[in-house]
Amino acid sequence: MKETTLSRGKFKGVIVGCSILALVILMGCVTQGTVAIPLKVIIRVVGEELGLIPATLDEDSVLSAYRLILVKLRIPRVVMAFIVGAGLGTSGLIFQGIFTNPMAEPYVLGISSGAAFGATLMSVFGVGGSLLGFSMISLGAFVGALGTSLVVFGIARGNRSNQMTVLLLSGIAISFFLSSLISLMMTLNREVIESIFFWTMGSVSTATWDKILPVGTGTVLGIAVFSYYARELNIMLTGEDSAKALGVDVRRVRLILLHTASFITALAVSVSGIIGFVGLIVPHSVRLVIGPDHRRLIPLTIITGGLFLSITDMIARTVVPPMEIPLGVMTALVGTPYFLYLLIRKKR
Repeated sequence: MKETTLSRGKFKGVIVGCSILALVILMGCVTQGTVAIPLKVIIRVVGEELGLIPATLDEDSVLSAYRLILVKLRIPRVVMAFIVGAGLGTSGLIFQGIFTNPMAEPYVLGISSGAAFGATLMSVFGVGGSLLGFSMISLGAFVGALGTSLVVFGIARGNRSNQMTVLLLSGIAISFFLSSLISLMMTLNREVIESIFFWTMGSVSTATWDKILPVGTGTVLGIAVFSYYARELNIMLTGEDSAKALGVDVRRVRLILLHTASFITALAVSVSGIIGFVGLIVPHSVRLVIGPDHRRLIPLTIITGGLFLSITDMIARTVVPPMEIPLGVMTALVGTPYFLYLLIRKKR
């Protein structure tokens, strides 16, 4: 793995430049859809909604329709895609750092399927309401993600000689098992089959501002935890014994990061369903460019992951209008060949 030669000042410049580029790309994603909306209209509507420019009193019917599409549908969807992509990307980065393997990510390890299973159970049994600002479906997704992660890591823990192979195989096996249970619930509960189908295919089409607030807040808090332990995670890359010798409580840090990454994955799945391979493609690609330092990897993974899913979602809803390709299908089409490439490369 090559080390980056960027100084701290230059790296801050890279972050600023990438953030500006991300904003431009996101604005481009907002313009595209079944109805193409001019960029100047988007700037005007956003400026008026934020109070930066005075609202128009005599707007025509076309502008009113654009405003409705942007405020109620298009902008929330792009923002949600960015949040989910950033969350899944950073979670994958942390899993790869914890287990020092570029193939570890929420979807491959079965954690996304566990979150979808927990959310599906809540839907089937009609559990509603919220707790601490999070819907019961989100909490069900978190319990499913955390439970799955504990089972998968528990199975692999006793196989030190071949831990990563056992980890990946157990994650894939449990993912298939939970997917089968979800399919069974679809068969037995046809009255909620559409809502269950949503969890299996992946989409951010149901994004609303009410959903964005708790998911965005939880994701930001989780990423803050990742950033706080970035130094310890760097030290752990040198090996467990070396990290302990340098004063890192490896077990404690690993559990905190594991639970936090599972929480962020659960939040993402609770609003988007199963979207695989974001946590595989994005962190590995960023690491190849910037090096292994998690203090630099985390902010760039946030931007790259958010942009990756936002652009993928834009393609999914525009490539065959008026149909919409499920977002999980799009990421799998890209992610599966990439996963096979990593397997072949690791074998060599």
